[in-house]
Amino acid sequence: MKPIYQRIADDLREQIADGSLPPGGKLPTEADLREKYGTSARSTVRQGLSLLVNEGLIVPRRAKGYFVREMRPLVYRPQSKFRRRPPEVDIYTHLLVSEGDERRPSQDIEVSIVEASTTVRSRLQLKSTDLVAVRRRTRRLDGEAYNLNDSYAALSLVEGSEWMMPTDVARGTNQVLAELGKELVRALDEIYVRMPTPEEVRRLQLGPGTPVAEHVVTTFAADDSPVQVTINVVPGDRHVIVYERVKDPDDFEQRPRSNWGAE
Repeated sequence: MKPIYQRIADDLREQIADGSLPPGGKLPTEADLREKYGTSARSTVRQGLSLLVNEGLIVPRRAKGYFVREMRPLVYRPQSKFRRRPPEVDIYTHLLVSEGDERRPSQDIEVSIVEASTTVRSRLQLKSTDLVAVRRRTRRLDGEAYNLNDSYAALSLVEGSEWMMPTDVARGTNQVLAELGKELVRALDEIYVRMPTPEEVRRLQLGPGTPVAEHVVTTFAADDSPVQVTINVVPGDRHVIVYERVKDPDDFEQRPRSNWGAE
């Protein structure tokens, strides 16, 4: 027979899965669970609840109890970097509007000069002594942190430009780079799924057991030189990643159907 704490976790997990305990719903109290499963040990009940917390299914609220985690995923489109938008509207707000999301967007922006990490240095093809500038953005919906968007560029390229201003640039930092002679024409996307670092937990206020997707974008100019590296970190409980692809007729004719798209 399974241990009591495991039975508690299994039963509650099943109720969450079938909707008996809906998103935002309050779980039975610890006292109710002790009575139902015939145990007097608070630690047994808490051990079962901790399993679900670590799985990201429930969240504790001090003095109120445990609640089923509510999921309101934001559509995250990695290919949106080159989308057209009104010049007076920042890209974060523009994407929310285009998805029909009515939550209130905001973002904190910090700019600093740092030594390049291995990830950034290798992608920007910099020397170990080269400094980079970083624009760190924490983006929020209705006040809740939803993703991190940190962009890195060689300090020698952006020093003294609007790219270095810790405020939103209405026409976009990509346009600033174009005015500096480095128009972005191509992007390389890398996506990693992992557990967050302590710093990401702090910035995103993540609960236990919440994985993140890290989207590393390296953008290039027409001469194929790398210009900017942007590292997006999106919590797994707050996003759905959507890629939109268009079939190339010429390529389609030359390849088996199963090589285009997921089937």
